[in-house]
Amino acid sequence: MQPPQSSQDRAKRAAGAEAIRRYLKNGMKIGLGSGSTSHWFVRILGERVKEGLEVVGIPTSSGTRDIAREVGVPIADLNDVAPLDLAIDGADEIDDRGRMIKGGGASLLWEKIVACASKKMVAIVDEGKLVTQLGRFPLPIEVIRFGWRSTEQHLERIFRDSGFENVPINLRGGLGNPLVTDSGNYILDCQLQAIPDPESLASRLSQTTGVVEHGIFIGIAKEAVIGRADGSAEVRIIGA
Repeated sequence: MQPPQSSQDRAKRAAGAEAIRRYLKNGMKIGLGSGSTSHWFVRILGERVKEGLEVVGIPTSSGTRDIAREVGVPIADLNDVAPLDLAIDGADEIDDRGRMIKGGGASLLWEKIVACASKKMVAIVDEGKLVTQLGRFPLPIEVIRFGWRSTEQHLERIFRDSGFENVPINLRGGLGNPLVTDSGNYILDCQLQAIPDPESLASRLSQTTGVVEHGIFIGIAKEAVIGRADGSAEVRIIGA
């Protein structure tokens, strides 16, 4: 495995390594997150498997699945092994109440399914992902490709009704080459800047026709492992 090349990568690797040290035990069924921090976690997990750790991983994306296979982590279908003992995944933003924005890697639907199928979800992040208020990272919303422009208009109305003005909404990848998720959907990135009431917005988005899933994760992460550039990491109980 290549060593981390940047201070952020060192922090991400530290978070992944500490999560493995603290939480993993033989026989566990583990949700394997997506994104750069989770990929460090999976690669380190591959090293532990070679040393004798016996676990089964359930990937949250085709990219994570490919890395798990590459490094020798046994994988399974969620339908065959749920419920899971643990899900370990990254976040694009996380506040001190454990509310997160996820989906920068376009895997938010599978990530939320796996996290909710687990007895416990632990977020692994570098310290740059800690925020006092969600929203600076564009909120990803996964939508059905059919009629997505109509869904976009629904979102515009929701944002106006929720007090957001002139929210830029961008189709991930652009009109010429839009990104298609592992489930065959589009991603709309919504630049809200600040979300004062994530619970209310999440509820409205979940009820919107055409929306498959949104990137606001509430009440899902129970603990967070925060990695730092010096290679250290700390564990925080959410809400403590």
